[in-house]
Amino acid sequence: MGKRPPIPPDIENGTPPLPPLPPPARPPFRPPIPVPWYAWLVPLIFAANFITFATTMYVNDCPSRSDNCLLFDVLGRLSFQPIKENMLLGPSIPTLRRLGALERRLVEEGEKWRLISCIWLHGGLLHLLANMISLLCIGMRLEQEFGFLRIGALYVISGLGGSIMSCLTDSRGERVSVGASGALFGLLGAMLSELITNWTIYENKCTSLMTLILIIALNLSVGFLPRVDNSAHCGGFLAGFFLGFVLLLRPQYGYVNPKYIPPGYDVKHRKSRHKCYQHVFRFTSLAILLAGFIAGYTKLLREHTVESVPFRDVN
Repeated sequence: MGKRPPIPPDIENGTPPLPPLPPPARPPFRPPIPVPWYAWLVPLIFAANFITFATTMYVNDCPSRSDNCLLFDVLGRLSFQPIKENMLLGPSIPTLRRLGALERRLVEEGEKWRLISCIWLHGGLLHLLANMISLLCIGMRLEQEFGFLRIGALYVISGLGGSIMSCLTDSRGERVSVGASGALFGLLGAMLSELITNWTIYENKCTSLMTLILIIALNLSVGFLPRVDNSAHCGGFLAGFFLGFVLLLRPQYGYVNPKYIPPGYDVKHRKSRHKCYQHVFRFTSLAILLAGFIAGYTKLLREHTVESVPFRDVN
């Protein structure tokens, strides 16, 4: 007779065999929370505008340095125009023109640098304070989220767009325009396009959109006041709006950067970095932005305006 197979010890003892051990559980995977950027460029722009204004008032051409001017001995002399000439507590028109105010006739004569220099000048202390408060409220948050490089480019390019629009709408060449409002409206326009193109990451979408539209409408309504250059506001807003689709693009909700995925960890249904509509917005806006700047700049150089007595506009 053949030998019986050996009886397993578990059956012999009356105990069933133990089930196999489950594989070790993977540690929970959570992508790191993005660290906000340190905002230093917006405070630097803030300080630069105040330094520029102090320099403007120091070299201001006051018609009579007696009772007609308000004199301040702060690091020298700061001379303000009389209230009846400048209600914003600022310099004279010749001073602004000499330091780089925007004037279409001078731009057409070759002084293209005025398209940028004018956004660093202001018509008065009240004008400066209003713009700088808006800059801190809008710019600080944007720089913390997107970094100094993108916000700096957005600020300057929007200001340039506002200057070009201001010149193009000045058919008679009568404006002497200064102010950073074109660049600030560009930041507002970029906030609107950022909300649209990054729609999937927002929770209260409609509330955020309606609130932002209301803020933009209220700011644009200021442009209907006398001697306010609303064309610079609109030009800066449009430039910032289209530029926001290009520069302020965020990854879609659920996207995980591959460098944050642990080795051997297979993420099922991994999402792409951007949605298709984000790419469409980006390239379409870039094309519109380039076409607008090229067409506006070309038209500005081709047309000429008649000379007349200028008046000052602030933006």
